[in-house]
Amino acid sequence: RCEDLVEVHFQLQQQVMVASSELGPELLPRLLERFNEVLSSLVKSSFLVEKQPPQVLKTQTKFQASVRFLLGPRLLKAAPKPYMVRADMVTEKQARELALSTCSNTLSESTGEIVHNVVALETNPTSGTCCANFKNVLLKKIKRCERKGSESVTEEKCAVLFSTMVTLTPSNASIHLQVLSLPIVVIVHGNQDNNAKATVLWDNAFSEIDRVPFIVAERVPWEKMCDTLNLKFMAEVQTTKGLLRDHYFFLAQKIFNDHSASPEDFQSRSVSWTQFNKEILPGRGFTFWQWFDGVLDLTKRCLKSYWSDRLITGFISKQFVCKLLSTEPDGTFLLRFSDSEIGGVTIAYVMRGKDGSSQVENIQPFSAKDLSIRSLGDRIRDLGQLRNLYPNIPKDQAFGSHYNSE
Repeated sequence: RCEDLVEVHFQLQQQVMVASSELGPELLPRLLERFNEVLSSLVKSSFLVEKQPPQVLKTQTKFQASVRFLLGPRLLKAAPKPYMVRADMVTEKQARELALSTCSNTLSESTGEIVHNVVALETNPTSGTCCANFKNVLLKKIKRCERKGSESVTEEKCAVLFSTMVTLTPSNASIHLQVLSLPIVVIVHGNQDNNAKATVLWDNAFSEIDRVPFIVAERVPWEKMCDTLNLKFMAEVQTTKGLLRDHYFFLAQKIFNDHSASPEDFQSRSVSWTQFNKEILPGRGFTFWQWFDGVLDLTKRCLKSYWSDRLITGFISKQFVCKLLSTEPDGTFLLRFSDSEIGGVTIAYVMRGKDGSSQVENIQPFSAKDLSIRSLGDRIRDLGQLRNLYPNIPKDQAFGSHYNSE
């Protein structure tokens, strides 16, 4: 499409030159100037990031990225030496200045030290694409910015700026090409990964396409958050079985700390970044996102097939489980994600006394480490007190295909 547009541009320019005597000394220069503006705009917007750098980037870790110049094969003649593309880290403030300035200003200083950050822009003869492939770039260190108020380092967004200077054929005009990567959160330690992922998820899900870098809403409708959590869950776990209405209701009660509202009440509410990953959940030592990310990790690593077979209720409160199970026959059980631990799954089951009274017990949560030693299916087979998966599926029928044959 870019190549077609450039052809149209050159044809129009030729026609104008042919008719130059009729256009007169006033109109001709104005038209030619407009042609140059249009061409420049088209050329600049055809320089783009094809492979994004990782959005959570750890210092001292190699990463890859690539940029592509869509009009390269058409407009760059074989230069005596190849054009070089440079990658620099920029702060949010620098990204904003670059986006808002009308002249193509170059970067005053890089915000971090990147190694192997200059790569040739080359046209591949077989695919006909013009790319610069950054194979083993390494961010050595990062210069942090002034932060606002209670902002943590994992809320600070940077980006990689790719830039180069090329000369176009046939006009011989020099043009400065530059493009920003998606926002990146730089971390120096693995324990920052979880909070960095929250910043990236919020930005990817809720930012507008055309925005001042990297502004994003502070509050979003709860319904939008539900869609985001569902997409994230299905993508991470790699399952086609998403979250259900009851799951959203439980998650809303958790994030809003409200057990009196109805599902309909929650639909009209909006949720803030603070509720998502700054406020600690009542009586816990972690935020809503830290808890949800723990569930994601556990499900991805150990429970994917159980979740996909809908054997795990998962997102359900302890109180509601008691209500469900208390009227059920002895040994009825279900599986829920732990509220008190990050990345734990627990089994709740009903025990009936001789007098017919019921008691709902919760087995201590299993972590990913526990389930790597003995799988969930085998643990359920081991526990004689478990009989039927709620509502009334015999456990061997429900979990038989997940038992280990030994």
